[in-house]
Amino acid sequence: MPRGRYSFHDTHDHTPIGSEHFHCAVGPSGWRYTAQTTATDGAHAGSVDLTIDELGRPIRLELHASAWQVRAAAIDGLTWVRTDPAGEHAQEGNARAHAFAGASPAFLIATARLLRLQPGGPSTRVRLVSFQPPVLAPLTVDQSWSLITRTAHPTDSGELPVDNFRVADLATGEQYDVHIAGDVVLAAPGIELEDLESPPSTFAPPAFD
Repeated sequence: MPRGRYSFHDTHDHTPIGSEHFHCAVGPSGWRYTAQTTATDGAHAGSVDLTIDELGRPIRLELHASAWQVRAAAIDGLTWVRTDPAGEHAQEGNARAHAFAGASPAFLIATARLLRLQPGGPSTRVRLVSFQPPVLAPLTVDQSWSLITRTAHPTDSGELPVDNFRVADLATGEQYDVHIAGDVVLAAPGIELEDLESPPSTFAPPAFD
């Protein structure tokens, strides 16, 4: 069960934005990631609770940021309810999309798990619904993912494969790399792994794969 801390910074001037203290676990039916986010002064800023099934499909998502809240799941595509800080108005939404996205590294891991790409294989297009703090407004985005390399790194418990993904925003053409080992993001734009108390977990292939 990996447990650790990510730090966030602005991708343009590297100004610190905050941190995310997380733990995650692979189970027989999928993977769960929970985290608490903090501002640069250490104040509580929100939380993340994401569960995916063994194929990477989102079973349950709950986000909190600046008193905004989102509850979502894969129902008729993707379905969510977003609640305002006053708790007076709940807005429902639905989109024909594959998975969720947001500021948390959890979403990168979940998307990679969903696509299950092979090194050097063709890129795959994926439609995501993104909820970005501080107001968690839904935004549908189209991306292209490809797995550039998979490199084995020796560890005390054996070799650990590290995947280097190339991600492209199909609306803007912007491209960036994401490095993932098991269920931990090692590096991505605006994200740094600052602390990891135990090695990443690895996903077993689906029983019927």
